Amino acid sequence: MFSETDLEQIQRKGMKLPAIEKQIEHFINGFPFINLVRPALAHNGIVALNEHQLDRYYRKFEESLPFIRVVRFVPASGAASRMFKHLFEFAAVYSPGKEGDDLLNKDQGFNSVFYFLHHIEEFAFYLNLSEKLEDAGNPIDRLLREKDYSTIIDFLLGAKGLDYSNLPKALLKFHDYPEGARTAAEEHLVEAAEYTRDSEGISRIHFTISPEHQQKFLDMFDDVKARYESRLGVKFEISYSIQKPATDIIAVDEKNNPVRDDQGRLLFRPGGHGALIDNLNDIDADIIFVKNIDNIVPDRLKATTFQYKKVIGGYLISLKTMIDNYLVKLNNGEATAEELSEIARFSKEELFLDAPHNFESMPFTVKTQTLFNMLNRPVRICGMVKNEGEPGGGPFLVSDENGKLSLQIVESSQINLKDTEQKAIVNASTHFNPVDLVCATRDFLGNKFNLKEFIDENTGFISLKSSGGKTLKAQELPGLWNGAMARWITIFVEVPIITFNPVKTVNDLLRDEHRCL
Repeated sequence: MFSETDLEQIQRKGMKLPAIEKQIEHFINGFPFINLVRPALAHNGIVALNEHQLDRYYRKFEESLPFIRVVRFVPASGAASRMFKHLFEFAAVYSPGKEGDDLLNKDQGFNSVFYFLHHIEEFAFYLNLSEKLEDAGNPIDRLLREKDYSTIIDFLLGAKGLDYSNLPKALLKFHDYPEGARTAAEEHLVEAAEYTRDSEGISRIHFTISPEHQQKFLDMFDDVKARYESRLGVKFEISYSIQKPATDIIAVDEKNNPVRDDQGRLLFRPGGHGALIDNLNDIDADIIFVKNIDNIVPDRLKATTFQYKKVIGGYLISLKTMIDNYLVKLNNGEATAEELSEIARFSKEELFLDAPHNFESMPFTVKTQTLFNMLNRPVRICGMVKNEGEPGGGPFLVSDENGKLSLQIVESSQINLKDTEQKAIVNASTHFNPVDLVCATRDFLGNKFNLKEFIDENTGFISLKSSGGKTLKAQELPGLWNGAMARWITIFVEVPIITFNPVKTVNDLLRDEHRCL
């Protein structure tokens, strides 16, 4: 199937032939559905902390922070184009006149183009947009008066204006403060300063970015970094990485044969956000907070976010300390029979890990090794919010092909919704995943885990795409917080809905949660 030239191309990307063959095998056979056992619910799979626990874990984090290395990890490479889908569609068919008025007035709801245009002055980017239009001889007041909405949208989204459709969300102006508008990336700096600052005042934050936007990131942070450092009393250590070419996935046609470009080279596509497990694997830290780029709020609403970030951080530190203490005993062969029972009980009650059904009948040494293997893994605590109609993956107890149970974040694409029992379990779910993770990626000796050893390779997603007029099949790697972390120790904790305020469409920036006053 592959020529010498193909093999050279694969090698240059840092890939190996068996990995390509495995990808094609997945194209042929597809991915199995996840087997849901039940939803994770409050007090039954999702930890609901009481006031005493909230205070205790908050103080634990505050006491620990000066002495540990904390990094905030922000996936920020995705383009913002999907935020503006309704504007693209409107501008493609709109023209001033009665038909245009009818088109605009047909939908006046919150997510409509009508609402966008009638509230355009309230966006944080309005001043920049207005200046661009003024410089081009098109004052925005006149355009609005003459109903030349297409020009306004073109200057917002296109290269002759703000070029927002081609920028990542990180570089868009999200919030309008009296002292000036902030981008999403700037808001992440403000958050990071609160709960990553060490004893030397260093606050560390890592962005995954696309190579074509790297210079824009560098320019933006060169412009604002010193100002935020002075205002917040920290020294920012900002790092970047791009999705590695070795995580790309070969594209195939509908008969599962490799697709080639006009020069006859194999065509590869990015492997989705699951590929970022490689980037996360490179982070050197005791604690890593993971949060999406668009889930931020203005300063007036940050207090609850700060509180719960520290709470789940402190909860992780407390659990990880106990896990490591047990692992030292197990590794050194110092655990007594009574302590083995204690460790098994801790694993079940605190970590939701069940020992094998025949655990009690195992020889002492086998029990010791079994518990060691159960605990010697990366740990993540995942904040979960009550589902109020937002889309997103949810927390479930699942069973693998061997009947082993584990807590997992599961996306709808992983579930066979035609199965009435599986659909009933989904319908009984009460919470969903806002991507509010805190991770411990070192072992009990302080060495970094190789996170790629804890991926479930049998999860993924296949979809149909087009390229150059050809239909092709694209495959995404196991999602970063789904299959890529499937073999981690996972604990779900309930967090308030106010900590989840994503920006999926540009109109979301007009919600109260994104207003500064």
